[in-house]
Amino acid sequence: MNKRVIAAGHICLDITPVFPSEKTYYRLDELLVPGKLIQMDSAQVHTGGSVANTGLALKKLGVDVTLMGKVGRDAFGEMVRNILEQHRVAGLLVDPDGSTSYSVVLAVPGIDRIFLHNPGANDTFSNQDVPEQALEEAALLHFGYPPLMRRMYQDGGVELAALFARAKAKGVATSLDLAAVDPKSQAGQADWREILSRVLPHTDFFVPSFEELCFMLDRPKYDRLAAQGGDMTGQLDLRRDAGALAQTLMDMGCKVVLIKCGAAGMYYRTAEEPVVKQIGARLGLCCAQWAGREGIQPCFQADIVRSGTGAGDVSIAAFLAAVLQGKTPEQCVRLAAAEGACSVAAYDALGGLKPLEELEKRIQAGWKTKEVR
Repeated sequence: MNKRVIAAGHICLDITPVFPSEKTYYRLDELLVPGKLIQMDSAQVHTGGSVANTGLALKKLGVDVTLMGKVGRDAFGEMVRNILEQHRVAGLLVDPDGSTSYSVVLAVPGIDRIFLHNPGANDTFSNQDVPEQALEEAALLHFGYPPLMRRMYQDGGVELAALFARAKAKGVATSLDLAAVDPKSQAGQADWREILSRVLPHTDFFVPSFEELCFMLDRPKYDRLAAQGGDMTGQLDLRRDAGALAQTLMDMGCKVVLIKCGAAGMYYRTAEEPVVKQIGARLGLCCAQWAGREGIQPCFQADIVRSGTGAGDVSIAAFLAAVLQGKTPEQCVRLAAAEGACSVAAYDALGGLKPLEELEKRIQAGWKTKEVR
């Protein structure tokens, strides 16, 4: 595979305290009580964020990838750089005046993950941090987590849109992923409908989660679903709920939409052929094969669930790697779901990663999927 990919955007250090596995919790206040000492196993420390999770997964899947993220000149930044050097990837930027982003990931058995996050140097990442020469050599630009990168969502997302417009002008295909938003943060107060309206005409593959998208485009529904408690995606009718959001995205100019819906599966839709033909030419996509598709992909049964950290990012890496190999939309989404099921078996994003060929063999052998609504 000789098509080069740029994985740009958010990067951080993930610190995951490992809770003893012999007990499952149903409420967080059963565990986190003021003054209580909680006996833990050793912590897992890994790189996180879209650049590390999706970028390194692409690297391990055989893709020629350049990573473009920003860290500070501090101890966490040195740890991130050392980890990436072990993978022999380049492109990391150092902000001498910034701090390195970090997340403390609370993966409590039986409870969805909680993230304590500092965006750090990601807030200063801008359009100009992706140089012209890199775009000249790329077939695909994948950008992740603009909600955690202040300059990329400020002023209606002009920096993000400018980066994607530059890439498209050179024939580079573009891919965009989101991140969860703290409603009380600056990102939570941003007008995401305006931001998406500005960037999606320059976006070929849009791969957000349902929760992220619903927060940005249908806040009343998001609030209703959140008020019911539990896993929001467990309450969905994918074709109705995810389909409505996908239609809005298509109306904004997106070409291919893949919505991650957690345990409920994945929903995908593609535009008609005249629009699909606008996808970056360097990708060499078979437009007739990708035009006018819609479907639901159930989740595959995971062998064991340790943590969902990075599972969405890794699933997108498998999706994009399959796109680069010229596979059909259905095959790409199927492999994305399969890689996600493998990823949750590890505490970090990459520990459960499997080659696409291995995933295909297991699917052909009858790998069971969960029921979808």
